[in-house]
Order: sequence, then structure tokens, then C-alpha cells
Amino acid sequence: MVAALGGNALLKRGELLTAENQRANVRVAAQALAKIVQAGHRLVITHGNGPQVGLLSLQGDAFKPDEAYPLDVLGAETGGMIGYIIEQELENALDHTRPVATLLTQIVVDPKDLAFQSPTKFIGPVYSRDEAESRAKAAGWSIAKDGDTWRRVVPSPKPQNISDMRVIKLLLDHDVIVICGGGGGIPVVRRPDGSLIGVEAVIDKDAASALLAGQLDADALLLLTDIEAVYRDFGTDRQARIVRLTPDEAAALHPPAGSMAPKMAAASQFAAGGGLAGIGRLDQATAILEHRAGTRVAQDPRNHDKHQR
Repeated sequence: MVAALGGNALLKRGELLTAENQRANVRVAAQALAKIVQAGHRLVITHGNGPQVGLLSLQGDAFKPDEAYPLDVLGAETGGMIGYIIEQELENALDHTRPVATLLTQIVVDPKDLAFQSPTKFIGPVYSRDEAESRAKAAGWSIAKDGDTWRRVVPSPKPQNISDMRVIKLLLDHDVIVICGGGGGIPVVRRPDGSLIGVEAVIDKDAASALLAGQLDADALLLLTDIEAVYRDFGTDRQARIVRLTPDEAAALHPPAGSMAPKMAAASQFAAGGGLAGIGRLDQATAILEHRAGTRVAQDPRNHDKHQR
């Protein structure tokens, strides 16, 4: 099972970005993840890093703007920081009965991806329009509206290949619970001589998780957030939970831009390959696997009615 943790697993909207708040949220997440392991599943965990990488970027700008670290390095830093907290809290939740490892994960992108010409990925804190425009002018940012606020946006190229897949599989073969692909992985491009180098971008975490689950031939991809399921007519008196979808139906829904749109795209992509994708609340992860909660996306109708291991 690949479990992709939404931002709420680390920080709830409106909370201060402190180490204490993040650890408290991860401790709750670890209890849900431990139940997946205790149910007999092999587990790989991915997570986001938007607020954290934004904070590190701000700290670098405040210290020495001309020496600020690029986004790929900041992604590696946040992957280590967040992975450490998840690793420790999950080990505690499992009473140290299973090995857990965090792997900084390089993911290859296409340097010609059009995303580099049109930044769309939100990172960092929210601002008023005036403050966002002021920071953008000073730092050379691109900014965009996020609800009633404004945030920095960066390129989000499509993930092409996970260069560290051999290491991930080696760990899984030794029954290690793997935390990888943090923040969508570290974006790198391949140079003409075959070597890799990082680039200024942030890969969408859900897209990277779908690629990872597909390359691992996983049975299920869980996209875990703070929303119970996908809804038709969300926010209206007619809203209703969607229990099951085919990949084509999921791709055709076109939810509003934001956190649900990339989840639907990732679920459709993975399920088209024959696996089961589930979208729902983190604390209902095992219920989603048992088809008692969330929204399930699968090509084969039988995947909606059996509990895969």
C-alpha cells in the first residue's frame, strides 16, 4: 500500500508552523498508519512539504538573499525533517516492532516541461495581495490567488521516473516500512552525460505518489486528507458522497482546482493500471481499504468489493 499523506497530517489550516504542532499532528497520523501495518499490509508513505519548504525559503531570503538555497535542496531538507518525525512517531506507534526508514528520493523531470514556463504549484504561507506583490517584486517570485489570500507559486513539472526505485524495492524486500517521495520528491533532470542535477521546481505529491505506486505494482494507493470522500455538488444542499468511480469517470469529474483536483488525477492514473485508489480521511485509512469509507477508484469492479493485501 502506498499512503500519500495530505498537508493536514502535518499542519492543519490556520495552525502555526512549529515543530510541536507538526509532531502532534504526525503522532495522530502515525496511529492510523500503524493500523494499516497491523492489518498485514506492506506500507510505503509519501507526504507533502509546501508550508515547510516555503518557510525555509523565507528564512534563506531573510538571512542572505543572494545565497538562498534552491528549491531542490530545500526539498531535500524538508524531506529529511518531516521524514524523521514520521519515522520516529510510527516506530513508537508500532512499539518498535518493525523497521522504518526515510529515503530522500530523486525524481526525474523533463527540462522542456511547459510547467517551467507557467508556475502553478503553491508553496509557503499565505499573504494579503499587497504583501504578496511586495515579496514577489523583491524576490522575483511568481504569485497567484489561493482562495481569499495570495501565495507564491513555482513550476510543477510532471514526474517521469523515480531514480531511487532500486533502493526503495531493496528496503521493501527486507520488510522495511519506507517513507519516501517527500514533497513529491527532489526534482532532477538528466544531463547529456547521464548525470543528474537538481532543478528549481516542486513536483506534485499526488502525481509522484501515483507514479511510485505504479512502478511498485502496489495493490492500492491511498490519498489521505481531511475530507471524508469525493462529493458530487460539493458545498450545496445536494452534495452526496461518491462511493465508487472508474478511472474514466474520475478523470471526467473535473473538481475545482486545488487539493482535490490532483488527487482525482492521481487516482485515475493509478487505477487505470489495474490497482485500487482510495480517497478519504487519514483516520479512516483502514476503513477505506475495507470499503467502508471514502471514495474508491478502480478499473475492475471486483476491486471495489474485496480487501486486497
